[in-house]
Amino acid sequence: MKKVLVLMTMLVYSMASLAAEEAQVQQQTRQQIYGSQLMTPQERMEYRTRMRSLKTRQEREAFRLQHHKEMQERARERGMQLPDMPPPGGGMGSGMGGGY
Repeated sequence: MKKVLVLMTMLVYSMASLAAEEAQVQQQTRQQIYGSQLMTPQERMEYRTRMRSLKTRQEREAFRLQHHKEMQERARERGMQLPDMPPPGGGMGSGMGGGY
Protein backbone atom coordinates (compact mmCIF):
# COMPACT_ATOMS: atom_id res chain seq x y z
CA MET A 1 0.00 0.00 0.00
CA LYS A 2 2.82 2.37 0.85
CA LYS A 3 4.44 1.68 -2.54
CA VAL A 4 1.21 2.59 -4.31
CA LEU A 5 1.00 5.86 -2.40
CA VAL A 6 4.61 6.71 -3.24
CA LEU A 7 4.06 5.87 -6.90
CA MET A 8 0.87 7.95 -7.03
CA THR A 9 2.67 10.89 -5.43
CA MET A 10 5.49 10.61 -7.94
CA LEU A 11 2.98 10.44 -10.78
CA VAL A 12 1.18 13.56 -9.61
CA TYR A 13 4.46 15.50 -9.32
CA SER A 14 5.56 14.28 -12.75
CA MET A 15 2.29 15.34 -14.35
CA ALA A 16 2.44 18.77 -12.71
CA SER A 17 6.02 19.19 -13.85
CA LEU A 18 5.15 18.19 -17.42
CA ALA A 19 2.20 20.59 -17.48
CA ALA A 20 4.39 23.46 -16.29
CA GLU A 21 7.06 22.59 -18.84
CA GLU A 22 4.51 22.43 -21.66
CA ALA A 23 3.13 25.85 -20.70
CA GLN A 24 6.64 27.28 -20.76
CA VAL A 25 7.37 25.74 -24.17
CA GLN A 26 4.13 27.16 -25.56
CA GLN A 27 4.98 30.62 -24.23
CA GLN A 28 8.49 30.48 -25.69
CA THR A 29 7.15 29.28 -29.03
CA ARG A 30 4.62 32.08 -29.12
CA GLN A 31 7.40 34.57 -28.51
CA GLN A 32 9.60 33.02 -31.20
CA ILE A 33 7.10 33.32 -34.04
CA TYR A 34 7.41 36.71 -35.71
CA GLY A 35 4.09 38.53 -35.45
CA SER A 36 2.56 35.85 -33.23
CA GLN A 37 0.46 38.51 -31.52
CA LEU A 38 -1.32 38.96 -34.86
CA MET A 39 -1.97 35.24 -35.33
CA THR A 40 -4.70 32.95 -34.09
CA PRO A 41 -3.76 29.88 -32.03
CA GLN A 42 -4.59 27.78 -35.11
CA GLU A 43 -2.24 29.84 -37.28
CA ARG A 44 0.57 29.51 -34.73
CA MET A 45 0.07 25.74 -34.63
CA GLU A 46 0.11 25.56 -38.44
CA TYR A 47 3.26 27.70 -38.54
CA ARG A 48 5.04 25.41 -36.08
CA THR A 49 3.90 22.29 -37.94
CA ARG A 50 5.02 23.69 -41.28
CA MET A 51 8.38 24.84 -39.90
CA ARG A 52 9.01 21.39 -38.40
CA SER A 53 8.16 19.72 -41.72
CA LEU A 54 10.73 21.68 -43.72
CA LYS A 55 13.94 19.73 -44.25
CA THR A 56 16.60 22.29 -45.11
CA ARG A 57 17.78 25.57 -43.65
CA GLN A 58 17.03 27.22 -47.00
CA GLU A 59 13.42 26.00 -46.96
CA ARG A 60 12.95 27.25 -43.40
CA GLU A 61 14.52 30.60 -44.21
CA ALA A 62 12.32 31.08 -47.30
CA PHE A 63 9.21 30.17 -45.30
CA ARG A 64 10.26 32.45 -42.44
CA LEU A 65 10.83 35.41 -44.79
CA GLN A 66 7.49 34.86 -46.52
CA HIS A 67 5.80 34.72 -43.12
CA HIS A 68 7.61 37.94 -42.16
CA LYS A 69 6.18 39.72 -45.21
CA GLU A 70 2.69 38.44 -44.45
CA MET A 71 2.88 39.60 -40.83
CA GLN A 72 4.19 43.02 -41.90
CA GLU A 73 1.19 43.39 -44.21
CA ARG A 74 -1.21 42.21 -41.53
CA ALA A 75 0.26 44.68 -39.06
CA ARG A 76 -0.09 47.53 -41.59
CA GLU A 77 -3.73 46.59 -42.20
CA ARG A 78 -4.37 46.78 -38.45
CA GLY A 79 -2.48 50.02 -37.96
CA MET A 80 0.29 48.33 -36.01
CA GLN A 81 4.03 48.22 -36.45
CA LEU A 82 6.38 45.26 -36.16
CA PRO A 83 10.19 45.36 -36.34
CA ASP A 84 11.35 45.80 -39.94
CA MET A 85 13.65 42.80 -40.08
CA PRO A 86 13.49 39.49 -38.25
CA PRO A 87 16.68 38.41 -36.50
CA PRO A 88 18.91 36.44 -38.90
CA GLY A 89 18.44 32.70 -38.69
CA GLY A 90 15.63 33.03 -36.14
CA GLY A 91 12.48 31.01 -35.86
CA MET A 92 11.87 27.36 -35.23
CA GLY A 93 13.97 24.71 -36.81
CA SER A 94 16.98 26.92 -37.40
CA GLY A 95 19.13 25.28 -34.77
CA MET A 96 20.01 26.40 -31.28
CA GLY A 97 19.50 29.93 -30.04
CA GLY A 98 18.02 32.75 -32.04
CA GLY A 99 14.31 33.16 -32.29
CA TYR A 100 12.18 36.25 -31.96
